[in-house]
Amino acid sequence: MATFEELVAEGSAVPVDGWDFSWFAGRATEERPSWGYARLMGERMAAARRALDLQTGGGEVLASIPTAPEVLVATEGWPANAALARERLAPLGGKVVEVGEDEPLPFPDGAFDLVVSRHPVAVNWAEVARILEPGGTYFSQQVGAGSLSELIDFMLGPQEVGRARDPELARESATAAGLDVVDLRSEALRIEFFDVAAVIVFLRKVIWTVPKFTVDAFRDRLRALYDQVERDGAFVTHSQRFLIEARKPARAAT
Repeated sequence: MATFEELVAEGSAVPVDGWDFSWFAGRATEERPSWGYARLMGERMAAARRALDLQTGGGEVLASIPTAPEVLVATEGWPANAALARERLAPLGGKVVEVGEDEPLPFPDGAFDLVVSRHPVAVNWAEVARILEPGGTYFSQQVGAGSLSELIDFMLGPQEVGRARDPELARESATAAGLDVVDLRSEALRIEFFDVAAVIVFLRKVIWTVPKFTVDAFRDRLRALYDQVERDGAFVTHSQRFLIEARKPARAAT
């Protein structure tokens, strides 16, 4: 069994660019939502003409689509991820545009008939509605309110769960932007971490989980987590996920 210091050193050295989570095999498990986002997104991509993936990360999920539309564009704000996405999406003819999640989208009105996004940091619903053509679809899997609350509370102490990621707030925001929500569902999913190195890599990779996380700043809490895993065999937390699909109304017939 590896010591605490050995696991800390390992977790600190693992590269965390992109959204490839294959390193976690055997170190952590996460239940998947029953709806199967990648499959459903791929079906919609096959039927689209001009599609956009917002905040694509390293393009891992988008690159899995079996059939690409005629025009395929992705946005990403982190240059390291954008470079990975360009490499992955090149075989599909995909173009990657570097733009931050808080910036206006550099596309004309009605540019896309499909906009997708998996786990966006934030959604600018007005911009989504603007770049969708009439009759176009927004399809997204998002992180719900209270996700990873057990891990966050363990590292930071009890935290208030806000409404920012409430699925019903997403419905209200989409509706306010002029979109019709046609599907909205949510699930809580079990996550298990089997060693402290996996937790370190996760917190380094998913940086908004525990803001300003560093091994040195949280060494005491990491040691306590290590002791808990040694005792219980795993640290258990839960992710919250919701699926939302919204459509821009078609123009009225004249």
